[in-house]
Amino acid sequence: MSDFEDIDDYLTSESTSEDDMELLQGIPKIKNENYLDETVPNYDEETFFMHFRIGRQHVIRFAEQFENSNHYKTQSGLHGKISSLHQVIIFIWFLGHQTSSFRDVADRFNISISSLHRIITRVTIFFSNLSPQIITWPNENEKQEIEHHFRDQGFPHVIGAIDGCHIKIDKPQTDPESFINRKGFYSIHMQVVCDHIRKIRDVFIGYPGSVHDARVFRNSPLCANLAEMCGQYVLLGDSAYPLKANLLVPFKDRGQLTERQVNYNIQLAKNRYIIEHTFGVLKQKFRQLYHIKLRNIQTIVHLIRAACVIHNVCISDEFQIDENDLIENMIALPEHPQIDDDEEEEIDVNVRRVRDNFVNTLRIQRN
Repeated sequence: MSDFEDIDDYLTSESTSEDDMELLQGIPKIKNENYLDETVPNYDEETFFMHFRIGRQHVIRFAEQFENSNHYKTQSGLHGKISSLHQVIIFIWFLGHQTSSFRDVADRFNISISSLHRIITRVTIFFSNLSPQIITWPNENEKQEIEHHFRDQGFPHVIGAIDGCHIKIDKPQTDPESFINRKGFYSIHMQVVCDHIRKIRDVFIGYPGSVHDARVFRNSPLCANLAEMCGQYVLLGDSAYPLKANLLVPFKDRGQLTERQVNYNIQLAKNRYIIEHTFGVLKQKFRQLYHIKLRNIQTIVHLIRAACVIHNVCISDEFQIDENDLIENMIALPEHPQIDDDEEEEIDVNVRRVRDNFVNTLRIQRN
């Protein structure tokens, strides 16, 4: 998805104004006139984090960057101009709350719905366009640090885990059938690689929900450059992904696996759990990702990427994940369809040998 240099053209585009403005209808409520100017500044750090789900220092820094970007426009509200800090606060609150309609958010911050719509769009694209600087592949020193962690967990040469995640959306106006995933709801696919601290190292967003993880991967820049990006290291994936020299996946279990192959599968699953945890943190922190109710697909893609950017910047925040909520969301999704046998048989013998080397060298761990 290309960056938007002329943000005003984007904001006034027909698709944005007609599709997303449908969300702006609702029953008027009493305005909270003092929330931004009096209530929020008096929050202590714990209360601020509880409401906005990231630390105050991050919000202040984001506001400074936003004000110095070409995405910032001095937005006029019902009671004067809306500062860059207030615009970022409004966006962060919106991103962190799942059930809020545009009407609810506008009432909370005492601004018009049209002002809110412009703020959400501008700040979304501002964060999304930070992704080349924030979502980066590990350099050599970082690879060694990541590998050291996975080695300590019993699986050497690993620098990350990969998986796909479905972000629920409302029915798109264009080609809606292609967005229905195997669970039966409309979604956009997000492919992520994370490291040992849940930092997102690569993200590929935008395929309709009906597209299989393997196809998304094959069409991603990561796949095209996997050998160069990984070098001597590997990623861990599940059975939805193809086995490659730099991408390890489990053996199919038809009841005939050796003890070492079973051990390999167990160790791989244990070490790739970090990607499931990353998705859990991302969705629990930015609850709009449970169900994005915007209609414009470009805006949705930018919003998802914006959440990934903020996640990485705030990785040091001590966000407490609800493990029960994580487990429920993992169970709710059916198993990924596995790679077909015919496709598996086409795997190069040298690639199989790479996996066999791991099978034979991983220490067998018994309970």
